Amino acid sequence: MPVRVVLTQNLQRHLEVPPLEAAGATVREVLEVLFTKHPRARSYLLDDQGGLRHHVTVFVDGRQLQDRRGLSDSVSAGGELYVMQALSGG
Repeated sequence: MPVRVVLTQNLQRHLEVPPLEAAGATVREVLEVLFTKHPRARSYLLDDQGGLRHHVTVFVDGRQLQDRRGLSDSVSAGGELYVMQALSGG
């Protein structure tokens, strides 16, 4: 069963990526499906070493991603992966 991948509205301003279903056991595997369909998203979301950029955060089934470098956090079949722009301020 695939994972639902959603980029929030903040990212939609920069990347037109509608919600999609992607198969994969880890965050990296799921994101690779997204990058295959939307190649421009790779350089916006990942740095030169393939880790998550500082301005991006990912939630897997409501929990913040732990492995920002390897993206090895597991995803459950039928789960949800939310990709959002990290916001800061004071």
